Order: sequence, then structure tokens, then C-alpha cells
Amino acid sequence: MSGRTTALTPPADATAPERHPDAPAPGELLGSHYAHCFGCGEGQPHGLHLAARAGDGVSVTAEFTVKPAHQGAPGLAHGGVLATALDETLGSLNWLLRVIAVTGRLETDFVRPVPVDTVLHLEAEVTAVAGRKIYSTAVGRIGGPQGPVAVRAEALFIEVKVDHFIDNGRPEEIQAAMADPDQARRVRAFEVNP
Repeated sequence: MSGRTTALTPPADATAPERHPDAPAPGELLGSHYAHCFGCGEGQPHGLHLAARAGDGVSVTAEFTVKPAHQGAPGLAHGGVLATALDETLGSLNWLLRVIAVTGRLETDFVRPVPVDTVLHLEAEVTAVAGRKIYSTAVGRIGGPQGPVAVRAEALFIEVKVDHFIDNGRPEEIQAAMADPDQARRVRAFEVNP
């Protein structure tokens, strides 16, 4: 990162992240946390449809294909879409910790252009935890998982209670998510940004 801020530097008393014993196994597809999520939801026709898999430790890998609807400049991915892909991948890490957390800060470096029809290969990991603060990093590569870096980010997520969403979300969507009979999907629906 070129200008790392102190907000993204874990404090001296931060601890190493610990994968929750009930976290999905390495290689397991995490699936969408909410059908209408722009990042991973299957209910968003122009969304990223990002697919994340659990990795070793507290890490994930993910992929998404840049479609024409994702472009900014002609033939190139919009920077905001790339930041969204990083944020979605980073947010998936919280499922391995089994906490509900929201993005507090996201710093993104755009290293090279990402053309339309490119598959962006993403990797993210939690680097430290300090109380409710979760520190993590991500990188996006083109041309394969070992290809050249196109984007990278550092993030700070803040653990919250479900009340954060109940108090701030649209009541009809909160009620629909909370009425889902699938407990895992019900909990995962609330893994979003503030």
C-alpha cells in the first residue's frame, strides 16, 4: 500500500485471527449471503455474482468476471466495481470468524486496468483482531491466481450486533431476511456494509 493510514495498522495488543470451529472447510463455496447483495447475490442481474471459497486459516479466494455492465471507461472495469469486489471478498472473511461485521474503512490501490471479460482472481485474509476491530488485506489478479496484481486493499471491519441492521435497514427487507427458515442464510443475510 502506498499511503497506509494508522487506522489500518493493528494496535500492539492485537491478536492473530482464529478460525471459528464451525467455519466452512477449506475449499468450500461460501455462497451468497443475501440474494439481493450487489456483490454476491444471484438476485442482482447486473451484480458481480462473486463466488468466494473458504481458504486455509482465516482466508478466502473469490472470482468474478467483469461484464459490460461493470465498465467505467470503454472496455475497462469501473474502479468502484473493483473496490466492491475487494470489499465483498474481504467481508466474506467474517463468515470464517462467525461474526457479523461491517466495513469501517477500505483503502484500495488500483495497479493496472482490468478489461471487460476478464476474470478477476481475489485472495483475502484476516491479519489481526483487536476487540471488535478486524484487520484484513486483499489482492485481485488478472490472468489467473498467480497473474499480475490489478488491485489490492487493506480494510478494517467492525463487529456489530444484528440490531445495527434492524435499526438502519428497510423494515420489509429486514423482516423478509429474518423470516427465512434457513438459520445459516438468516445469519449470513446480515453480513453487509454499513
